[in-house]
Amino acid sequence: IHPSSQNIKVAADAAIFTVRNGQLMVLLIQMKKKPHAGKWALPGGLIGDRETAERAARRILSAQTGVADAYLEQLATFDDPKRDPLGRVVSVAYFALIPSESVILRTTEKYADVRWWPMKKLPGLAYDHQRIAEAALRRLRAKLEYTNVAWSLLPPEFTLNRLQGIYETILGRALDKRNFRKKVLALKLLVPTGRVRKGEAHRPAALYRFRRTELTFLDIL
Repeated sequence: IHPSSQNIKVAADAAIFTVRNGQLMVLLIQMKKKPHAGKWALPGGLIGDRETAERAARRILSAQTGVADAYLEQLATFDDPKRDPLGRVVSVAYFALIPSESVILRTTEKYADVRWWPMKKLPGLAYDHQRIAEAALRRLRAKLEYTNVAWSLLPPEFTLNRLQGIYETILGRALDKRNFRKKVLALKLLVPTGRVRKGEAHRPAALYRFRRTELTFLDIL
């Protein structure tokens, strides 16, 4: 078949991450339509005639989480000719990071359910969404090491313990508390707020905020 007669659709899919209760969670929707009825998938959909891929991804993010200003980054293009059994669909995949406090999940009649799932315990996903989710996790782990992107998973004010917990949860390994704090404070990533968070079992912990909430490149780990 000559390429001029191609019938290829383009979709935007998004791996949306948050950290909740010490676990890295990814947002999944449950599908209604065959051949994937009942299966879970990453939120996504076809790009509109007048949309860019990023605009479509932000529309999808807003529709599923109610968040309009999350960190969003293009991940890769997934173009296996057999990735969609109903026809040729090329996916421009993104990943998004949002603080768990800002999310009120919702879905449309197009889907049966929407839910956070632990990244370590994903169900069998439709299409090639397992590959997309795993690629997004690899990108996120790399980003943590050389950028300040952790800001997008935290509330405006947080303790150093919570910041370290974000790193450990995503990287899947423990970090030396003293070295981590020394490095982060030396980089002047954070600004002390002058306030503290009082805990029942521990002494009050100082609250910090990020100096900048746009992507900055620096050697953190």
